[in-house]
Amino acid sequence: MYQSTLFDGQQTRPLASRMRPEELDEFAGQQHLLGPGKVLRQMIDQDRVTSMIFWGPPGVGKTTLARIIARRTKAEFIDFSAVTSGIKEIKAVMQTAEDSRRFGGKTILFVDEIHRFNKAQQDAFLPYVERGSIILIGATTENPSFEINSALLSRCKVFVLQALTAEDLEGLLRRAVTDPRGFGSEKVNIAPELLHAIAVFANGDARTALNTLEMAVLNGRRENGEVTVEKELLEQCTSKKSLLYDKNGEEHYNLISALHKSMRNSDPDAAVYWLARMLEAGEDPLYVARRLIRFASEDVGMADSRALEITVAAYQACHFLGMPECSVHLTHAVVYLSLAPRSNSLYVAYEEAKKDALAQLAEPVPLVIRNAPTKLMAQLHYGEGYQYAHDAPERLTDMQCLPDSLEGKRYYRPTDQGSEARAAARLQAIRDWKEQRRRALAKKQPSGEKK
Repeated sequence: MYQSTLFDGQQTRPLASRMRPEELDEFAGQQHLLGPGKVLRQMIDQDRVTSMIFWGPPGVGKTTLARIIARRTKAEFIDFSAVTSGIKEIKAVMQTAEDSRRFGGKTILFVDEIHRFNKAQQDAFLPYVERGSIILIGATTENPSFEINSALLSRCKVFVLQALTAEDLEGLLRRAVTDPRGFGSEKVNIAPELLHAIAVFANGDARTALNTLEMAVLNGRRENGEVTVEKELLEQCTSKKSLLYDKNGEEHYNLISALHKSMRNSDPDAAVYWLARMLEAGEDPLYVARRLIRFASEDVGMADSRALEITVAAYQACHFLGMPECSVHLTHAVVYLSLAPRSNSLYVAYEEAKKDALAQLAEPVPLVIRNAPTKLMAQLHYGEGYQYAHDAPERLTDMQCLPDSLEGKRYYRPTDQGSEARAAARLQAIRDWKEQRRRALAKKQPSGEKK
């Protein structure tokens, strides 16, 4: 239990804590949820709050919104942390809520960072949510589809909170400079363009914006009872931006998707940007290199077979050097892939063949292309009639290699892009030769006899 001391006071708390909104009218952003007539606003105003999940990036007001709900509801409000609580604590709180329900009471349980609970811990909430013993409000920075149990998620309404705009943050910063809870008791001189710079630097995060402002003001030049924040000081406070990135979460997949699709769209500038976003946030360069190797065959393929060589070489360079040196090798590969001709014919060929392979798992291998390492196998006609292509003048034969049910099926359909055009011409010549051979043999066979 927390015990107050002589040193507690409003000004000893961080600025972000002091400026936490207490009413919806002070709440910055999220007008798509809290604007006039919006569902969440009506639920709060009418005290008809149901179990819900607040999903959004850090510093957009998830916890603040839950506390505002606590002040406006007639229910008992319990603040719960997924970081410090286990199943024992959950069951104790649930029992208290259950007792309250029997006497007509209502309990709102707010769980911060609910994605940190494991499956067993999340399951502990489920029966109480179903019975209405608690109204669960969870806050998470991770995609609930991945991190919240489907049974629990189906009983909660998900509200997506968006990153704050620069305008939202500038308004918040101006209020912090003049509000008595902030620096209103001091005379702070800070130019509007510097407030704008802080808002841009914060990248949608109110906590980052207020912490940066607080650092700048506390280290500002003090003269005659006034504090002046200068550009040079602010540049020191914003010298390094911490990029939002979780290598195991949704943003990981968002960024690799952005890189992949930028290369596919032949946009090297965007591709290099997303590459830098990943690497500077701490992504494993070998992971990026592996994705580039996949792209080389999936999206470039036979249109430029050197793409595979270059991406494998980039992977080796990353393995030998590591970061930061290998960033240039990955950039080399990314730009090459972005400008290479496109063909997804290899990807399409495999996916179509996979469907047939799965649908016809028992399809036997034609006897003609079976190996016959034993006398018994030879007696069973394994390999009988096999044609060795190198013995043929054209290095081609008309031997059927697909099962009878798939005879004539075509999976690889080359494009006319880059060097694949040569492969397409070669393949067409092979197919034409085999068709001519088939027709010639058909004329020689007696009527009704199948080859």
